[in-house]
Amino acid sequence: MAGMTLTEKVLAKAANRDAVGPNDNIWVNVDVLMTHDVCGPGTIGVFKKHFGANANVWDREKVVIIPDHYIFTKDAMANRNVDVLRDFVKEQDLPYYYDVGTENYKGVCHIALPEEGHTRPGEILLGTDSHTCTAGAFGEFATGIGNTDAGFVMGTGKLWLKVPPTMRFVFHGKLPPYLMAKDLILSVIGEIGVDGATYRAMEFDGDGVFALNIEERMTLCNMAIEAGGKNGCIAPDQVTLDYVNSRGKKSGNKPYTVMKSDGDAKYIYEKVFDLSKMEPVVAKPHSPDNKALVSSVRGTKLDRAYIGSCTGGKMTDFRAAAAILQGAEVRIPTFIVPATTEVARGLKTEKIGTHTLEEIFLNAGASIGDASCAACLGGPSDTFGRLNTPISCISTTNRNFPGRMGHKEAQVFLASPMTVAASALTGVITDPRDNVA
Repeated sequence: MAGMTLTEKVLAKAANRDAVGPNDNIWVNVDVLMTHDVCGPGTIGVFKKHFGANANVWDREKVVIIPDHYIFTKDAMANRNVDVLRDFVKEQDLPYYYDVGTENYKGVCHIALPEEGHTRPGEILLGTDSHTCTAGAFGEFATGIGNTDAGFVMGTGKLWLKVPPTMRFVFHGKLPPYLMAKDLILSVIGEIGVDGATYRAMEFDGDGVFALNIEERMTLCNMAIEAGGKNGCIAPDQVTLDYVNSRGKKSGNKPYTVMKSDGDAKYIYEKVFDLSKMEPVVAKPHSPDNKALVSSVRGTKLDRAYIGSCTGGKMTDFRAAAAILQGAEVRIPTFIVPATTEVARGLKTEKIGTHTLEEIFLNAGASIGDASCAACLGGPSDTFGRLNTPISCISTTNRNFPGRMGHKEAQVFLASPMTVAASALTGVITDPRDNVA
């Protein structure tokens, strides 16, 4: 039997097959379905239309609903979306609902899912959001799906999938102190383009990857979709298992299966990176593959800095930013938005020296927002951070398409939390090597 990649092994297990190969069409059993306030109402509508107004979801324990996008707003339609979720959760008696305005509220779904123990090796996790691929950092197959597919999964627990061929990206060496996972994934996307991994699995490997903590691995997998990828994935190791086991009690300590690519697995593409030779990078407007070395765009004028989102709003991201902002003062409006309420609490308790991270940010003149997607997707006019005038912003978010953070002519540069923090101090794009020893 030919060797299989991690993605192929997980899909074979879910299809109850001994083996699958690229482009096989298979039915898979789904372990977790996630939806949120943007796509949840549409998914629920599809489910009720095709399975009946009084139908029950296929498994109450496997449906997770997390409002996170358009929640801190007075917009009536956005509020209605959350009301639809509440009514459905009550009707179905779903145990995993993290409602805004309650003590159970969590924040950005892609970070809340692992925090609450819903990401496990060897499983199939589907969500109505393209960045669901974040969970591939836990050694599972995780991908975004549309409302129609999600409505079908909600009723059956199954989905028809084509097995993607796997691309392998290997990082060797020790990560320099001025680089973060965001630099690595922007380098990959700049190399292959926003369509370079279309309907392909992106597997990240190498000693450089396994030296990363779990949050940095999530950043790598999160932006697989920005290269067109079907999913991103990293094989589980002890770092993965320690995290999963520590969170498992929140979701019932469900068993899981650890899988890794076979030594003779076939890859459609392989690329090796030497971390010692890499530099901080940005993605210039208006595409994640418009890569430039920070050193080549140093001095570009900025109006705003933003550190947050599922890609840049985790504790690791804020530790890196705080280390640069400590004892200094920003020159442009700088916004700090924790991805989840757990992260927000961490900002209040974790210290560098004698000051908490929150104190460091506030003392530097930054503003701190509520845990949510906030300005990453914009949305209603009163969503945090949205502007009606074009600005130039450097951001830890994952997309810089026109209009993504407000005005369609706004210039958005994507960068690591280190690069964003260094730039906030000067008001121009700044190399973090100027601030990091």
